This record gives sequence, C-alpha cells and structure tokens, in this order.
Amino acid sequence: MEAHVSPRKKEIKEKLVSLLKEYPVVGIVDMESLPASTLQEMRAKLRGKAVLFMAKKRLISLAFNEVEGEKPGVSRLADYYHGMPALLLTRENPFRIARILRESRTPAHARPGQIAPDDIIVKAGPTSFPPGPIISELSSIGLKTGVEGGKVAIKEDKVVVKAGEPVPPKVAEVLARLDIKPVELGLTLWAVYEDGIIYERSLLEVDEQAYRDQLAQAAREAFLVALGSGMMLPETASLLLTRAARDAFLLGVQQAILTGETLPFILLKAERAAHSLAERIGQAA
Repeated sequence: MEAHVSPRKKEIKEKLVSLLKEYPVVGIVDMESLPASTLQEMRAKLRGKAVLFMAKKRLISLAFNEVEGEKPGVSRLADYYHGMPALLLTRENPFRIARILRESRTPAHARPGQIAPDDIIVKAGPTSFPPGPIISELSSIGLKTGVEGGKVAIKEDKVVVKAGEPVPPKVAEVLARLDIKPVELGLTLWAVYEDGIIYERSLLEVDEQAYRDQLAQAAREAFLVALGSGMMLPETASLLLTRAARDAFLLGVQQAILTGETLPFILLKAERAAHSLAERIGQAA
C-alpha cells in the first residue's frame, strides 16, 4: 500500500501519525462547506486547546491503522467520516471541546445536497403568506396546510429530511422561503476516541442543563428514600433526630411518661380530663 503513496502524501501521513501519537484524544469533524471566515474563528477559539488537521480520508485511515497498536480501536473512527473529514486532536476533556464547538455554531439555511446532521422538522403554525401558489409549494414537500386568519398555516409538524440524508433542492427552497435555518455553521464533532472508547455525537451533544437537572432530581429522590427508610447520613441526620425527638415526645405524652418535657402537657391533659369528668358528673346529678 505504501508504494502507491506519493512523497507528499507520505509526509502528510507521517505528520498524522505523529499527531495521533502525541495527543490522547482524537476527534472526527466535518469541515464540508465551512466558510473560511468561520474556520478561522474556530481555529482561534481552539488555539491552545486543540489542533485541527485536514487530510484525505485514505491518508487518515492509513495513519489510524499505523497507530492501532498504541491506540487500540482508533481505526473505528473511520466509521464516522462525514463530508470533508478532518482530525481534531487535543488533551482536553472531549465533552469540554464538544461544548466549545457547539456554542460556536450559527444558524444557517440548508443548501441543496447538504447532509442533514439532525432531522429537519417544519413545525405546525402560521406563516406570513396569503393563500396562493405557496400552498402548492408547501404541499410539494409533504406539508399539510390550511388558511387561518387570512394567512396560510401549516397544520402538522413534519420531518422533511431525516438525519444523515441529503437535503433535496425543493426542500431547501421551501425552507428558505419559510426562513427556517435548520443547520448550523461550524464544526460538527461526529465522534471522539479516548482510552479505547469512542464517544459518538449523540453522547457528546448532551444537554448539560438537562443533565444537571436529572442529577439534582436523582439527589432529591435519594434524599427522600434515605429519609423515609431512616438511613442515618450527614444529609439526613438532623431531620431524623428531629423526627425521633418529636415521636418520642408524642409517645411520652400519650403514655403519660413523666419527663421534664412531657410533664406540663401530661398535667394539662389530666386537668382537661378532670374538668370533663366533673361536667359529666354534674349533668348526671
């Protein structure tokens, strides 16, 4: 295989091998149709945190195979090539890098033939168009329409392009007319390799706030379970002791167990019982 690699390509492959050996975390990004200005901005944001390296798919795969012994499983990143793949190499936490890339994206109109990274959905709701040719245009991509308040309205949500599929020209045209920007300009991180594990995009794109909310909910539920089952923990000790003291006090009053805390209440209870008995005796007489 090496005999078919030109000196220039061999030099690039050796550079790739060197980078793969140097950096413990390796990601696959898609740079297809990325404007030069956006790429420059991304490089600036990643400076000091990660290295971007572009090369042909074949050269990247050759480099993967060469370091497979040192990085078992890294060649499986080839399964995540999309568009114009490039390597992102870093020593940073993969999820931190994914967040930087995610926060740097800007919404954009879909282009014909562009691969949809996620399902493209047209939501139900009103449009700004009066009834006319727009109805047939919307219908041509499977949208159900009606007229509400003198304007065309989309009656149901509709997935017009599924994730991983190219955007048909007509769909791109209609989305532009509706001013729907379903794609984002920026680097898409499709997968990351670290210590023999590959993290796919679906995991890297986790909603951090939702994750925090889930952790907080789990903590609340664990606390309630611990409290309900009487587990003595630093978090539950104060409430459990308070509850035990209250239960002991109520039991002492109920069973007339004399203590410094229960004596006033037992006497009050006895006084009330005596008054009630006296009233009944008086009524009987």
